[in-house]
Amino acid sequence: MPLRNKIRPHAPADRPSPQSRSIRARSRTLPASALSSWGGARLALTAFFAVDGLLFAAWVVRIPDIRNQVSASHGALGLALLCVSAGAVATMPLVSRLCLRYGSRPITVASLVLLAVSVPLPAHTHSVPALGGVLLLFGAGYGGANVAMNSAAVEIVSELGRPVMPSFHAGYSLGGLLGAGAGGLLAGTLTAAQWLAIAGLLGLAVTALAGAVLLRSPAARPVGTASSSSSSSGSSSSGRTAAGAGRVLVLLLGLTAFCTAYGEGAIADWTTVHLTDDVQAGAQAAAAGYVAYALAMTTGRIGGTWLSVRLGQNRVMLLGGFTAAAGMLLAALAPLVPLALAGFVLVGLGLANLFPLAIARAGAAGGPRGVALASTLGYGGMLIGPPVIGFLADATSLPLALTTVAVAAAVAALLPLAVRRH
Repeated sequence: MPLRNKIRPHAPADRPSPQSRSIRARSRTLPASALSSWGGARLALTAFFAVDGLLFAAWVVRIPDIRNQVSASHGALGLALLCVSAGAVATMPLVSRLCLRYGSRPITVASLVLLAVSVPLPAHTHSVPALGGVLLLFGAGYGGANVAMNSAAVEIVSELGRPVMPSFHAGYSLGGLLGAGAGGLLAGTLTAAQWLAIAGLLGLAVTALAGAVLLRSPAARPVGTASSSSSSSGSSSSGRTAAGAGRVLVLLLGLTAFCTAYGEGAIADWTTVHLTDDVQAGAQAAAAGYVAYALAMTTGRIGGTWLSVRLGQNRVMLLGGFTAAAGMLLAALAPLVPLALAGFVLVGLGLANLFPLAIARAGAAGGPRGVALASTLGYGGMLIGPPVIGFLADATSLPLALTTVAVAAAVAALLPLAVRRH
């Protein structure tokens, strides 16, 4: 999370605040041993983000196979994917409370175990209701993992006092790239059941190794403790005003995350179907669409801190949203595979830093509850997007349904202007 994000709600978003400078000063006073320990926690948490992205991508690239296996139409597949949304939405508020009570790190480990165990299950279903049932479990693991991981990431960013939030999400994108690339390359060699079983075992192995490091690392102090204590020393009326402004800020950032993640979820679940059905791409070329998107997003997130420092977060989010909107229109309406792939590259670059910057700023403004609210809204958008696209595709066509992603990206580009006023 860029240091300029650690500001009071009324401070300009693109200028470092005194709070940011104090965090940097505190990080410079940490002993080398402490910095080394926090570096281990950062690497372990990045591994969790990466395996989360890998497991989700492993499922994504085999959706066409699972669809054929259960003989689902676009609408029926959309209903099954809605079960992922239901599982996640039901789990996220519970996970946020568990993180506040027991800490975000053990909940991260438990959620990743559930996700890894559930990812092979869709390949063993033979009807849409059965697929929906196992996707409820998959959604619970995926939603819980993402709330817990983002809460842990905000705490580590606060302790380090360094703008590293985009790097965690770069780990997620890199995992998605690896999962999609390997899944595409092995599509003609391994069945869906074999591939998803391998992915689940790999997820459990990484969870065990990274979990041991993360749980042994020094505990992080809750984000927002200092601001809460300072608020209590002031007048109650000014405290209520600041709290109200903070809630509005977190809500706006959560809506930004929602619009961004709507596009991410739609692309994840419908890219291979769109390229296969509408652009007549082969299995490997269809998988290349998600690979191109994931590679572009990974590249954009690796450079996210650098861009945020030089351009300011609002400009990065504004330019990113409009770039993604233009790219989605190209990807949805292009008649040729190369043009569609170019569109997905633009979408990946544009969306890359919108979500991590929104979550990071919500965490700085609202502490763990801010992270939970913005994450719930954001990942709710990711999981609602696919079924909405499915229903719209049945009513119109899949390319036309995918243009709603461009609309959502444009809205996400404009919301930071409202955030700046708060």
